[in-house]
Amino acid sequence: MAFVMTLLAAFTFVTAQAATPRLERQGSTMRLIVNDEPLLLLGGELGNSSASSAAYMAPYWPKLKQMNLNTVLAPVSWELVEPVEGQFDWRSFDQLLKDARAHDMKLVLLWFGAWKNSMSTYVPSWVKRDQARFPRVQLPNGQSTEILSAFSTATRDADARAFAALLSHIKAVDAKQSTVVMVQVENEIGMLPVAREYGAEANRLFADRVPAELMRHLDASRVHQTGLHKLWAEQGGKSEGTWTEVFGEGDASAEAFTAWHYSRFVEALVVAGKAAYPLPMYVNAALNRMNKAPGEYPSGGPLPHLLDVWKAGAPSLDLLAPDIYFPNFVDLAARFRRADNAVFIPEANNSDKPEVPANAFYAFGKLDAIGFSPFSIESIADRKPNPLADAYAVLRQLSPAILSAQGLNRMSGFRPRILEDETVIDMPVTEDIGNYSFTVSFIDPWTPEAEQRTATHGGLIIQTGPEDYLIAGQGIVVTAKPIGTGPPLAGIDHAWEGRFDQQGRWISGRLLNGDQTHQGRHVRLAPGQFQIQQVRFYRYR
Repeated sequence: MAFVMTLLAAFTFVTAQAATPRLERQGSTMRLIVNDEPLLLLGGELGNSSASSAAYMAPYWPKLKQMNLNTVLAPVSWELVEPVEGQFDWRSFDQLLKDARAHDMKLVLLWFGAWKNSMSTYVPSWVKRDQARFPRVQLPNGQSTEILSAFSTATRDADARAFAALLSHIKAVDAKQSTVVMVQVENEIGMLPVAREYGAEANRLFADRVPAELMRHLDASRVHQTGLHKLWAEQGGKSEGTWTEVFGEGDASAEAFTAWHYSRFVEALVVAGKAAYPLPMYVNAALNRMNKAPGEYPSGGPLPHLLDVWKAGAPSLDLLAPDIYFPNFVDLAARFRRADNAVFIPEANNSDKPEVPANAFYAFGKLDAIGFSPFSIESIADRKPNPLADAYAVLRQLSPAILSAQGLNRMSGFRPRILEDETVIDMPVTEDIGNYSFTVSFIDPWTPEAEQRTATHGGLIIQTGPEDYLIAGQGIVVTAKPIGTGPPLAGIDHAWEGRFDQQGRWISGRLLNGDQTHQGRHVRLAPGQFQIQQVRFYRYR
């Protein structure tokens, strides 16, 4: 009997472990697994202060549900949960959890610990007021700033203890339900207004040798020759020495130094948190504009040119994620799609930006994103019409097909490329998916060009069978050409508009032909209305 009980206990433990949200590889990407099923995060991030008041949030929860979200990104701030050192108050979090469950929402928690948007304003009063124990960053002139030093072991250990306590509490109250599916560690870490801090310990370490583990990582990854790899190559690829000896004089070496020590600080939190409850964890980046020097943006965060420093310094992190508030979404998001990094966009611009829905289709279709989430989601909860809600309605219906195709080269997303100066490149785009090469145009031939805003046009194509495809979005026109041997022309066997019901069954609408397909020449999704078409192609001579 004792042996049987031991086996039963072991089985129970394994089952509980399997239910913990996690990332799993499929093909060339990773998927988020929750309750042992893949989940696509159709999210929205709350304003920084919204989640601190249950009364403030009460009218918004049903509205967010009506907007077709399945996930809310919500801050949990250190000052609220540990107002007195060692005494934790979980009431605000527990109410957040209760409200999310009541509206069938998942949560991604944002830990506002030592840093939020570079600064340290969300730490408890007992941390703010004890500068001897919790020192601040020092500038070159000796002046301190409202940024806690990454070189303080007392700060790191206090932050890690609070973070681990949060994860332990989540496990205690949520392990069975898995309402909380991921955790963000800190928020938009970065140094301002200089590239590194200048306290005594920082100065000592900057004059010391670059850590061997960072150099080994760069050496193993140097084939990329981008970002820090390129800088390293330009310095002759020196494999040891001080930061300036390896990466050169100036801000570049200072920023690499900052990134390394920020990542090591975060690694301590992640290790402590995962020891309590191993939820997926990530760090988000406040991106830099072109031609801005370190210090003119939050420097040392997980920026595209510093991703390998972060990968080396915080190996326990599951992914690094961009916050994208600049127009050039296509270019910026793509820099985070790597073999060792799943794409998640926790702040995909402000929710009211008209191009956000098209970015969502692109992120899921082209980049195999696990989730997408514009900021200040409650600010558009009453908006009518609501393009994001309409886009999420379609993406929610398509989630099983998207999840099935991710990482397997059976899907892509399309939208016009927009440059940082807001120039819209709306030339057609061609991609091979399955047995056909598709050309997607963003200018609708049946709508006056003056009435079109092509920056908002976009969609995705998913292969569901040898000749079967789902085409969804708005403002796109799709033509097809066969790939490989056989008859050289592609025709449309049939194109049905329709939708998927809550059980995932396809409900057909009109069978489109004639004017709707321009006599079989193309598949058209008109501007202004997100839709799905189920299309079968065929070959002919």
